[in-house]
Amino acid sequence: MSGDRSRPDHYSRRAKQEGYQARSVYKLQEIQQRFRLIRAGNRVLDLGAAPGSWSRFLLRAVGTGGSVVAGDLGVIELPPDPRLELLQLDILGEDFPAEVERRGPFDAVVSDAAPATTGGRVLDTARSAALVEAIVAALPRCLRPGGNLAVKIFQGGEEQELLRSLRQTFDSARAFKPKACRSESFETYLVGVGFRGESEREQRDILPV
Repeated sequence: MSGDRSRPDHYSRRAKQEGYQARSVYKLQEIQQRFRLIRAGNRVLDLGAAPGSWSRFLLRAVGTGGSVVAGDLGVIELPPDPRLELLQLDILGEDFPAEVERRGPFDAVVSDAAPATTGGRVLDTARSAALVEAIVAALPRCLRPGGNLAVKIFQGGEEQELLRSLRQTFDSARAFKPKACRSESFETYLVGVGFRGESEREQRDILPV
């Protein structure tokens, strides 16, 4: 039996108590505890950042010497902070790679972005994959060598193909579904550790056969 999204659960109540706008922050917390993607002093790009829970968590993680760029088409509900830049950003827009390159390079890129769902799983997974593809394509322009990635994707579409692609450009990459995901959810996260960039792939492409 599916859970009731309208009924506050443990994570929803905890988020309210701890001053976060959404329960999704505990997904990022689990990812951070498992993979240690973010360190004090890091510069982090947070995509799909509205309403702001992930960025609030990230500001605490990077400390006084770090910074966060939070991008979304929606409203990000965070108080002013000199370490935080809010950016109205369309991941599928033509200007996306240049916008993130201009503000990089980053030590980590995280994304909880999801498409507006239709209820049709085939269409929804395809739209989710399109967001991930756009983010992955922009990584060489905005993520430092050695940097890390965590990006949400809907399962049942192209996640395995995208994971294979990440394994070519990261020292390690895997899918990870936090316990904080709702039981009925078909989302998971692709996590990449140790970005190598595309230099190795480019060299293979230009070497004579």
